[in-house]
Amino acid sequence: METRPHNFLGLEPRYSDYASARFVILPIPYDATASHRPGTRFGPSAIIAASEHLELLDEELGGEFHECGIATLDALAPNAAGPQAMHEDVFKYARRVVRDGKTPIALGGEHSITSGLVRAVVGRHKRLSVLQIDAHADLRKEYEGSAYSHAAVMRRVLEYTEVCVPVGVRSFSREERRFMRRARLAPISARQCHCSNDWLDAVLDLLTDEVYITIDIDAFDPAYAPGTGMPEPGGLDWYQVTDLLHLVAEEKTIVGADIVEVMPLPGQSVTEYLAARLVYKLICYIQAAERA
Repeated sequence: METRPHNFLGLEPRYSDYASARFVILPIPYDATASHRPGTRFGPSAIIAASEHLELLDEELGGEFHECGIATLDALAPNAAGPQAMHEDVFKYARRVVRDGKTPIALGGEHSITSGLVRAVVGRHKRLSVLQIDAHADLRKEYEGSAYSHAAVMRRVLEYTEVCVPVGVRSFSREERRFMRRARLAPISARQCHCSNDWLDAVLDLLTDEVYITIDIDAFDPAYAPGTGMPEPGGLDWYQVTDLLHLVAEEKTIVGADIVEVMPLPGQSVTEYLAARLVYKLICYIQAAERA
């Protein structure tokens, strides 16, 4: 009986071999600093399982884009020594991929993994900017005793790059608001995205030529992505996010990405299918821009 390979998109070896792959999927099933409901450690495997049922033809772009090669690494084991030790492990895990000249796309797990990923990417791309698509600012100095908590991840990211553009943010603390003012960060809120037509150009104007994209799945309205630990009402929809990714791929060079905070819910798979489709959509946009 024929079986399908267990990797992102279920690709046969000629399209999933690491040596020739253009993109590399990094599963990171880690959620040790989850502050509400744990379970995002099951996100990477759920996203990969969902991806194996996706069509390879992109209906918007009218082509298949997997031929560039998409390798899937073995999952990175959680480090019981704590969040800072895990940060170091994520950095080393991604650094190899970056040094090999490939584009890493990580699957979380909680959002804390992003700081290690950005640290790895900025080693090769010095003028990196970060596009943060997220419901929460994640800018606390520390949270529950850890500077490497998911709630402090973008504060750590700003230690590696001066340019961070938050989009979809609609929940933050008084401390975070003060920090944003001091750091001159001006999040583009979900409300702005719903009420204005010029927010896409505003994002482009703020980004540098090389961009890392971190997507917390809670940026989406819970109607579209209910499977996450901290759902926030009033979020973005599929076309707002994909229009943004399409534009950034056309106008900038995307050098890495992650999708985090997917928490599979019993009895349904809406969120992991959305995340899987979003990963492939991003790959399609990058490839289409390069072909053009």
